[in-house]
Amino acid sequence: MKPIYLDYAATTPAAPEVAAEMARYLTLDGVFANPASRSHGPGWQAESAVEDARRDLAELIGADPREIVWTSGATEADNLAIKGSVEAAVGLDYSRAHIVTSAYEHKAVLDCCKHLETFGARVTYVAPEPDGRVSPAKISAAITPETVLISVMHVNNELGTINDIGTIGAEARAKQISFHVDAAQSVGKLAVDLKRLPVDLLSISGHKFYGPKGIGALYVRRSPYVKIAAQIHGGGHERGMRSGTLPTHQIVGIGCAARLAKQQMAADYAHLERLQAALMEGLADLDGCFLNGSGPRFPGITNLSFAGVDGETLLNSLATLALSSGSACNSATVEPSYVLKALGVPRALAQSALRVSIGRYTTQSDIEGALQAIRSSVMRLRK
Repeated sequence: MKPIYLDYAATTPAAPEVAAEMARYLTLDGVFANPASRSHGPGWQAESAVEDARRDLAELIGADPREIVWTSGATEADNLAIKGSVEAAVGLDYSRAHIVTSAYEHKAVLDCCKHLETFGARVTYVAPEPDGRVSPAKISAAITPETVLISVMHVNNELGTINDIGTIGAEARAKQISFHVDAAQSVGKLAVDLKRLPVDLLSISGHKFYGPKGIGALYVRRSPYVKIAAQIHGGGHERGMRSGTLPTHQIVGIGCAARLAKQQMAADYAHLERLQAALMEGLADLDGCFLNGSGPRFPGITNLSFAGVDGETLLNSLATLALSSGSACNSATVEPSYVLKALGVPRALAQSALRVSIGRYTTQSDIEGALQAIRSSVMRLRK
């Protein structure tokens, strides 16, 4: 019997419509040609499919299709945004660059910043507030005359808390500082309108909203002061910003996922709200159960700590559930989550935390099964 899947923040299953659409672009009887091969019909067909998907993704986030740069996922998009914008601003003299970010960003952002620090860049890591959000005022206070980039995530991948990227972006725009947002956990799930939001660079991951793995995008605002230097060189694809043969089948997949997200976003969100409410109601009378991140949150991610229980032992006892103690990137470590440590959660509670993340295909019976398993395991381990 398959375990109940409660790890949608790590990855989502591809929607059936996505898988069916992708299959048409893989084999000899489909559109398998290189989209850069403009000397024959099959190449034109592949290029047309790529551009249709670019338009679909752009429409989902309120962008111009020309502002979408295909990448292999949000990790590459984060790398391109951070390294590319810093290099465009100061060349290779990284000692002239200052970056402002938060201490609980995804490792794809934090490790980029730490890498640039080894070359002389200065980085300010702003601690999140106890409610799990980043203070726009503290981001503003960290800005210096040398600041070339601000990078703050939209939805935290371990807590589900939603940052006020509108206020942070307005401050960045007023000072003509590039503003990057890791939106891997929000695009396709929350309304993101880049016609309204003052965001310059935004990272997207296909497999976080029922598309395939291995495909994502970086939104690059068409603006005189938003510039990035390519980090992958080759054939000059993607207007010179990201070289490499485009994976047509994966791009078609993320395009299909974007169309579905636009159609189903309201229904998906209401579904998640109902299920999260049922989860929290089912744990309300369990003593020593604490919610981590009390600020406004995306209902698909819930981070809970259980006093008096060792987290690794608890996770191992929940064989009927597929969930995690934090980010998939850190699931092999027994150390407390750096996100929870940044929030100031006591070590014992941080080590007892579980991330329950649900999605489009989670059912009420899944939540009931999860509640039964969690409650019985916690009470048994406490004894």
